[in-house]
Amino acid sequence: MELGLGKTLMLAGGVLVVPVLAFITSFLFRPGALLKAYNWFWRRRLGLVVHYSHHGSYRYCYSSRGTPGGATPSLLLLHGFSATKDMWLPVVKYLPSDQHVVCVDMPGHEGTSRTGVEDYSIQGQVTRISQFVQSIGLDERPFHLIGTSMGGNVAGVYAARYPAHLSGVTLICPAGLVYPTDSEFISRLRELEKNPQEESIPLIPTTPQELTDMLRLCCHTPINFPRQVLRGLLDNRIPNNGFYREVFMEIIGEKSRHSLQENMHLITAPLQVIWGKEDQPILQVLDVSGAAVLQAALPHCQVELLDGCGHSVALEQPRKVTKLIVDFLPAREVSDDNAKKRS
Repeated sequence: MELGLGKTLMLAGGVLVVPVLAFITSFLFRPGALLKAYNWFWRRRLGLVVHYSHHGSYRYCYSSRGTPGGATPSLLLLHGFSATKDMWLPVVKYLPSDQHVVCVDMPGHEGTSRTGVEDYSIQGQVTRISQFVQSIGLDERPFHLIGTSMGGNVAGVYAARYPAHLSGVTLICPAGLVYPTDSEFISRLRELEKNPQEESIPLIPTTPQELTDMLRLCCHTPINFPRQVLRGLLDNRIPNNGFYREVFMEIIGEKSRHSLQENMHLITAPLQVIWGKEDQPILQVLDVSGAAVLQAALPHCQVELLDGCGHSVALEQPRKVTKLIVDFLPAREVSDDNAKKRS
């Protein structure tokens, strides 16, 4: 009896050791794969399911939770340059569990088709996002569009081109504006234009130190990742660096650089602007003065400036950002109801 129990315990211990060893091995030798597994686990825990949709031969990858037609509009979230749909996981965590939410990989990113520069300009991305919206039937009722950084540029131009699709729009630290205050980052972009092959791009790291520098550029509060986590992040990014460079040169090019500035006067949907307030020109990606640019052009927009926060607002203060977005939705609906009563 004791011998049988001993064997059972040894067997149980062996079963336990296998996943532990697999975890340690992945952490040491394949940290990138472990990070992807972590995102998979986090999506599953939040109830997000990954789907694919198609427009012709073009494939879109997205995650979603809930169903449209609830008390509030569906949310479509557009991530920034070189990120993926998973960047929104900290925000989705704080959304109401019955909120219909869709997070899509932007053109060429992660699981969405990678084609050519015609799809990587801001106008090209807007067209592809419009096709995605139609492919999943999101345009059957007005939805709320949210975009950050490059995705904010795309969201703003989308709002200008397809006003009938939207119940409202939230722009988080959007690119595409003419800033009254230049940051060091913008100055480096001008140097990059002069020497595109010689200049390194701060948002496309190739070494752990460059990745650390990028995180400092984007976040007001330094994020001290363990070395293996940094290695995992870098391992997942480096194979895509050629693509990132192609996209980057396209979105800072003459056709795309000021797309939001050129189209913002056409935005008619209720507009919310969220921006990190900290003014540190050395570290800023896009200057907070852009919020004033939008407010001057669209005086009825709602502007929220967050203390202790830099460019990566959704990463640094996800709870606060989510609350602002959720609070903006009923405020908009009440405003619409009042307007109907007055008419």
